[in-house]
Parts: sequence; C-alpha cells; structure tokens
Amino acid sequence: MAAAIGFAAGTGAMAQTMSKSEYQTSRDGIAAEFTSAKADCQSLSGNAKDICNAKAGGRDKVAKADLEARYKPSESARYELRLARADADYRVAMEICDDSAGNVKDVCVKEAKAAEVAAKADARTKLKSADARNDADSAKRDADFAVAKERCDRFAGDAKSNCMNDAKLRFGKS
Repeated sequence: MAAAIGFAAGTGAMAQTMSKSEYQTSRDGIAAEFTSAKADCQSLSGNAKDICNAKAGGRDKVAKADLEARYKPSESARYELRLARADADYRVAMEICDDSAGNVKDVCVKEAKAAEVAAKADARTKLKSADARNDADSAKRDADFAVAKERCDRFAGDAKSNCMNDAKLRFGKS
C-alpha cells in the first residue's frame, strides 16, 4: 500500500486518466488492502491498536482520494487528496499523543494541530490565489504561536514571562 501511495504521489502531476474497469479494479484493491490492514491491527491492544487503525484508515482515505484524482484529474481532486493526507497525518499524530500525559501531551496535541493547519493551508494555497497564500501564512503563524504558548506553560514566573515574550516576538503577536 505504501508503494501505491508513493507511486501515486510521484505521478499525481501527470494527470493520467483511467478506464472505468481500471478504476473499479483499483477501488477493489484499496478495499482489500484496508480490510487486510484492519485485520493486522486486531492482534494489537491499547493505544498501539488505535494507532494501527488510524494508520490503516488514513492510508485507505488517501488511496481513495488519490484514485479519484487519477480517475478524474482536476485541481479540486488534487485539493481533496491534499486534505485527505493532512487529515490522515493528524489522526495518527493525535493517537500517538495519547501515549503521553501532562504538558508533553498538550504540546504534542498542539503540534499535531499546527501541522494539520499548515497542511490544509498549503492545500488551499495551491488551490487559490496570492490572497489565500497570505491567509495560509497567517493561519500557520497562529498555529505555531499556539504551540509556543503551550510550551511556555511548563514554566512559571519570570521564565514563563520571558518565554511568552520570545514567542510573541517570534510570531509577531502583541
């Protein structure tokens, strides 16, 4: 499956079309891969099982979006593929964060969210104009600032104030 996703990522820009039968065969293959991946997760337990299921679901979602982008090539289909990748990465990252606790988990969650915001902003940027690029950059800065603020929460007193001031300066916040 990873090879198929890697191949698809490398050929996505080539706007290939496929026949209805090729499409259906590929769709059936994706479904079989997903069923197999979910079955592999059953032998695990706890958060490892949750991570495995999130990865399987993400690969399935990305593979289906990639198939649609190859079957009916369009900018919209490529956008949906980028969103599927962002969502899949986010869901896996959130499951990985569940292995932590306290501030470490809080930072992990904020980093996962920041990565998701950045990926979705990049997807919008590729779909839209320069105004969207500015909006995307602003969204990324806001998400990164939220991560920096969360990291500052582990400090107290002057150390926390200094950390917050540095974060505000770095991300242009007042």
